[in-house]
Amino acid sequence: MLNYIWLGLMVAAVLIGAANDSLDAVGKAAFERAEYAVMKLALPLAGVMALWLGIMRLAEKAGLIQVLARAMRPVMRKLFPDVPPEHPAMGSMLMNMAANILGLSNAATPMGIRAMKDLETLNPRPGIASNAMCTFLAINTSSIQLIPATAIAVLAVAHATNAFAIVGTAIMATICSTIAGITSVKLLEKLPGYRLPPVYDSSRREEAQTEPPKTDQSLVTSAATNENAPAAPLNWFGWLVLTVFSGVFVWAFLRIGFPELVGKTASEALMKQNGFLRTVNALSLLSIPFLLSFFPLYATLRRVRVYEEFVEGAKEGFKTSVMIIPYLVAILVAIGMFREAGGIKLLSDLLKPALDAVGFPTELLPMSLVRPLSGSGSLGLFSDIVKEFGPDSLLARTAGTIFGSTETTFYVIAVYFGAVGVKRTRHAIPAGLIADAVGIIASVIICRMMFA
Repeated sequence: MLNYIWLGLMVAAVLIGAANDSLDAVGKAAFERAEYAVMKLALPLAGVMALWLGIMRLAEKAGLIQVLARAMRPVMRKLFPDVPPEHPAMGSMLMNMAANILGLSNAATPMGIRAMKDLETLNPRPGIASNAMCTFLAINTSSIQLIPATAIAVLAVAHATNAFAIVGTAIMATICSTIAGITSVKLLEKLPGYRLPPVYDSSRREEAQTEPPKTDQSLVTSAATNENAPAAPLNWFGWLVLTVFSGVFVWAFLRIGFPELVGKTASEALMKQNGFLRTVNALSLLSIPFLLSFFPLYATLRRVRVYEEFVEGAKEGFKTSVMIIPYLVAILVAIGMFREAGGIKLLSDLLKPALDAVGFPTELLPMSLVRPLSGSGSLGLFSDIVKEFGPDSLLARTAGTIFGSTETTFYVIAVYFGAVGVKRTRHAIPAGLIADAVGIIASVIICRMMFA
C-alpha cells in the first residue's frame, strides 16, 4: 500500500502544482524536505537513539526488561500471541508504551525502534511486516498518552484561562483511538488481502525464532540474551542503595507535585491543578532523570559492566539512525511536495460539503488532513486556530484534543519499518489511519459535550 500512497502523493503534487502554477514551490519543497529529513531529524535522532538504546541495553543486561515483561504478561500475550512471553520484544514494547503514555517522545521513539528490531528477530518473512509489528504500530499511531504536553503549551502561551482543560478530553479521545486501532488491526489481519504469505522454508522460520539475522550482528543480544551469563543477584547492600535512591525520588516527587506536604509553598499555577494533573506532571518531569540514573545504578549493583554495555547499545542506535534516512527522505519529500502544491486545500474544498452535512467543523479539516502526514505542519495549523479563534474557544480546545489524541502515522511507519527494512507494510497504514479518524471524530464529539 505504501508504494501506491507514495506514488500518488508524488504524481498528484506535480499535477496539482501545474494546475496552480506552483511547480516552483513544489520543486523547492522536495529539496527542503530532503535536507530536513537528514539534518533536522535523522542526525539529531542519532544522538538520542545512541543514548536510549545504550540505557535499554543496561536494562536488558540487568534483567529489568524481563521483569517488566513478566509483570504485564497476561495483557501482552492477548495483544501479541505470536511473541514468546520471555522474548526481549515484550519488554521493549512495554518501555515504548510507558514512554508514550507519559509523553516522553524523545525516549519513546528509540525504544519503539528497539522493539521493532526485537520483533524482526521473530519474523520469518524479511521485508514483510508481521502481525505483531502491525499491532505494535497501531498502538503507537493511536497516540495513547496522559498529558498532551505540546498542545497544552500552545494554549498556555496564548494565555488560555485553563490550558489543562483538554487533558480529560484528550484522554477520552485517545482511548477511543487506541481501541479502534487495536480492533481494526486484529480484524484486518484476517482479510485475504492482508494475510501473511506462507513460509516455504521451515528451517528459515525456525532459525528466525532462535537467533537473529546473520546480516546484522548488533541484534545478537536482542534475541539470544540467554547465551550470556545472568547478572548477579542483589545483596543486602544493593537493596539498601536502591531504597535510599527511591526515597530521594519520592522526596523530589513531593517537592514538584505536592510541595505543601514537605513544607514548601505551591505556586499559583500549581494550586489550580487537581491531584491527578499534579501527579502526572511530576512523573513526566522525573521520568527521564530517574531512568537515566536508575538503570545504570541497578545494573552496576548486579555486577554489569555498565560503560562497556552502554557503548555497545549506543553503537546499535547510531547504525539504526543511519538506516532510516532513505525512508525518511522518501516519505517527507512526498508529503512536502503534496502540501506545497495545494493538495491539502484541494481535499478540504472537496470534502467541505459532506462535512457540513454531518456537522464537522470545516475549520478543523486542514489540520485533520495534515495530522497523519506532518507533526510540524499540524502544529502550525493548530497554532493558527488558537490565534484566530482564541485559546478558550471550542475550536481551539477541539484542535488541541485532536493534536493530543492522534499521531503522525506516516512518519511513525517510515521510521519504525525503515529501521528493520520492512517494505511491505500490509495493514499497518489502514489501521493507523482508522485510529486517527476515530480519534478526530471522538475529539469533536467529546469536546462538544464538555465545552459547548
